[in-house]
Amino acid sequence: MNSTKEKEKKVFELMKKKFGYTNSIESPRFVKVIVSSGTGSMKDKDKIKLVENRLTKITGQKPSPCLAKKSIASFKVRQGDVVGYQVTLRGDRMFGFLDKFINIAMPRTKDFRGISKDNIDKMGNFTIGIKEHIIFPETSDEELKDVFGLSMTMVTTAKTKEEAIAFFEYLGFPFKKSVQKTK
Repeated sequence: MNSTKEKEKKVFELMKKKFGYTNSIESPRFVKVIVSSGTGSMKDKDKIKLVENRLTKITGQKPSPCLAKKSIASFKVRQGDVVGYQVTLRGDRMFGFLDKFINIAMPRTKDFRGISKDNIDKMGNFTIGIKEHIIFPETSDEELKDVFGLSMTMVTTAKTKEEAIAFFEYLGFPFKKSVQKTK
């Protein structure tokens, strides 16, 4: 099985024909992957630490806490409280995480039928929300009582949405099949 880093190098040859690239630097590449999760209504310090520990296991890097900027009485949040965690992955950790996400975690998603291409923005960045963190193999089945969601943003150097879609398709991201409407 080829890793994402090796596939990224081969993408230039495939995209050169489609987009007319003359130099390999013109081809899209990954810059970083940002994984974040909010603590939501978890007020218990143990549950907040649980989110931090599981994000550390999933990404292989310690997350940084996101603190509340303002106090909001109706949500019982005080300024400086931890409201989430965020991890920015670059380099080898990023490619290892992407390999794990594409080849192991995505197929474990319940009722998975593919990713929507609408998740790619105009600047070529791809954002996806995951409802249950338990699709990653680092989280054992014994820990099913506190399931939380997380968000992933994959930042690329693609200049347009079309370039980004082609880039992710060549890398093997499982997109939804478009259905042709007949009249």
